[in-house]
Amino acid sequence: MKISYNWLKWYVPEVCEALKLADVFTYHLTEVEGVETLADRDKIFDLNILPNRAHDLLSHHGVAKEVAGQLGIKFNDPSPMYKIPESKPTNLKIEINTPNCRRYMGRIIRNVKVGPSPDWVVKHLESIGQRSINNIVDATNIVMYDCGQPCHAYDLAKLAGEKIVIRNANDGEELPVVGREKVVAKLKESDLVITDGEKSLALAGVKGGFDSGISDSTTDIVLEVASFDPATVRKTARRLGLLSDSAKRFENDFSSTHCAFGMLELTGLFMEMYGDAVYEEIVDVYPIKQEEKKITFTREMVNKKLGSSITDSDIETILKNYSFSFTQNGSIFEVTTPDLRLDLQIPEDMVEEIGRVYGYDKIAGVIPQIEVEPLSENSEYAKILAVRNDLIEKGYREVMTYVFANKGEVEVLASASDKNFLRTNLTDGIKKSYEMNKLNAPLLNLDEVKIFEIGNVFTKSGEEMHVAYADKKGVKEMKLDEFVAQLETVSERSSGRSADLNQTISSPVPSFASWSPFPFITRDIAVWVPEGTDMKILEEIYTKNGGEILALAPRLVDTFTKENRTSYAYRLVFQAQDRTLTDTEVTQIMDSINKELSSHSDFEIR
Repeated sequence: MKISYNWLKWYVPEVCEALKLADVFTYHLTEVEGVETLADRDKIFDLNILPNRAHDLLSHHGVAKEVAGQLGIKFNDPSPMYKIPESKPTNLKIEINTPNCRRYMGRIIRNVKVGPSPDWVVKHLESIGQRSINNIVDATNIVMYDCGQPCHAYDLAKLAGEKIVIRNANDGEELPVVGREKVVAKLKESDLVITDGEKSLALAGVKGGFDSGISDSTTDIVLEVASFDPATVRKTARRLGLLSDSAKRFENDFSSTHCAFGMLELTGLFMEMYGDAVYEEIVDVYPIKQEEKKITFTREMVNKKLGSSITDSDIETILKNYSFSFTQNGSIFEVTTPDLRLDLQIPEDMVEEIGRVYGYDKIAGVIPQIEVEPLSENSEYAKILAVRNDLIEKGYREVMTYVFANKGEVEVLASASDKNFLRTNLTDGIKKSYEMNKLNAPLLNLDEVKIFEIGNVFTKSGEEMHVAYADKKGVKEMKLDEFVAQLETVSERSSGRSADLNQTISSPVPSFASWSPFPFITRDIAVWVPEGTDMKILEEIYTKNGGEILALAPRLVDTFTKENRTSYAYRLVFQAQDRTLTDTEVTQIMDSINKELSSHSDFEIR
């Protein structure tokens, strides 16, 4: 959210200078992603407003209130300065036919003229990166960025009559919406639309309709200030890819009580721009009212949870600076939370609020004294460790395969993949793992792949721990206890010799270099050399010519001696970290190797 420093000063003229204010935001509120200086010396803060405060801080009005509370300075309430027009009787009718519309306020204004906005409106919008469109649209945008309340204006002449109906869309219904170009949204029953009783005018909370918007010929308008269900708006906006600033505010939830202020501010702007316009009465349909919220907490609770020594006076000052309505009885506080602070629901929320404002830097970090009795040895873990050590000593390496399967005896309620069952064995997974690892055997410098897994399987009778291991002879699987019974030393390893366990756990851990995501290429080369020749001569030739793409040290795979000559066969593995090697690249290296080998008159390439 981009916040103008000059705009903030309308509300908090005593605010500190911009750079100090950036520190206040950082240490007490949210991350400042950047501060930009404009030509008129205005400073623009780019604030990373998180979802827990998006309902009140996606506006200059909300941020200014927060600043006033943080700094203990005066907040200028703009309500009294807005002019209230003389209202004429209205025929506007509003119907809400869905529980997903919490409140809808409408007002008809006649005798308006579409044109450029006043300079101050243009300047304010441009300061936060928004372009001016026309005076009517700009007024709705100013209100949204100022107080956070999204609003909209319809051309009354494009409506079937003086009626607004809010309902769920019909499956398959189509609505052309406003954008850089005309986009037709295909709607579902879960979407919410604003209609005139005959045709749809807008996608509620997301986008205005293409055929009901303001044009140069507009003279009479209908203002909309409403509150919609956040989940409904979010699902619609995400499904259709219509991510508007209006939708962002609604989807994070927004107090329905704020609609009245939004209508007051919007009307005040029109009064400034259209002194001779005719204002009809506001129609306010409010079926789902927001309930008042009270939270009780104590100073003792605050200090216990924060590890602080905050006083009653400190808490009282913080609540007064934020204009919270509260009562105090000794160290007991009862706060009536502001309508816009939807994040304050339980006593722990108030503890966090007080700690945030007070400053966590003022709270000394003290490590708590916790007396812990050592736990007895876990016999199940001892068995797993014994099995693991036994298989590793025999050259096996551990793998972990997928718990979810395409079939089984236990079905899950929901899965992140298309596999909706829990596995009944380890064999299926380890077979696949064995085949995949066998393909990479050259890169692993292995003649034989040997892997194992220790894990749970799930049957109708319950959950069991199994062991499975695979090599070129096949796969074997059994219960953990059955495997343990075969171990000669299992009684020692599972009888409480914790020193042995600790020694195993603290053994050196080898470092791991990231695998290249690109495929490797292998080449085998065999050379006759005079008997007794040091094979390191060959290895040096291979290493020097292989360069950076020789992924592993040359590996001797075969040797035999005949008639005073020895044949050394090596396997070379080539792989790049940043690209897929071509056969041509590897062939060039092999040609260089062959050329250097041929320079030795007593070497013969087989």
